[in-house]
Amino acid sequence: MRETDFVSGFARGLTVIEAFGETQQKLTITEAANITGLDRATVRRSLLTLSQLGYADYDGKFFSLTPKVLRLGHAYLSATPLPAIVQPYLDQLSERAGQSASASVLDGTEIVYIARASQRRVMSISLMPGSRLPAYCASMGRVWLAALPESQARDVLARSDLKANTPHTKTDAQVLMAEITRVREQGYAIIDQELEIGLCSIAVPLLNDRNQMVAALNIGAPAAHVSAGEMLERYLPLLKETQAALRIVLR
Repeated sequence: MRETDFVSGFARGLTVIEAFGETQQKLTITEAANITGLDRATVRRSLLTLSQLGYADYDGKFFSLTPKVLRLGHAYLSATPLPAIVQPYLDQLSERAGQSASASVLDGTEIVYIARASQRRVMSISLMPGSRLPAYCASMGRVWLAALPESQARDVLARSDLKANTPHTKTDAQVLMAEITRVREQGYAIIDQELEIGLCSIAVPLLNDRNQMVAALNIGAPAAHVSAGEMLERYLPLLKETQAALRIVLR
């Protein structure tokens, strides 16, 4: 791409949108500038533009995103048939397992949920299409990392904030690479309370009919109901059945 093809103002506006999150639902200009690393004048213009276009509300001090911003994500979901294809299979999987089932894609150092069927809330945060989790400590994230060449997986870990979410979280890059190698060899990943205390999950890659990975598929369950050791026997056969059924229809 030529330098003249890059619209820096548009890029800064997107950066400002990404500053908002579940714990940053309302931001002042100064707070948004601190989060994005942009200067206050740039952030102010971006926020006022978003407000003028109806993507943000402004009460004189705080800015907050409006539902109109969902159009941006809806454009992707509408243009991508994968979520629509996967959803009924997730619904069936969730019903058979009696637990929540999800599908995700990899975006940088994070996984992004594209479809979900929830039996009960298994995390303190509410997960839905569009939700993001760090790849290094999520079962679907590890499946995605295992699908990458080793050099790329190492690069993702190098760019990740490898923090300990719980006492069980693996944060050493070498330990994580060994785990990723294991996932690659066995074809599935199990997470035992690394993302959040009380949550276990198991994930498999979702392949199309050309053997290309298009998404990750998982089942999450409360550790009090199903231990990590039980996840394999109880849910891997169900995941593999769903994996095989979807492979036929994914192009």
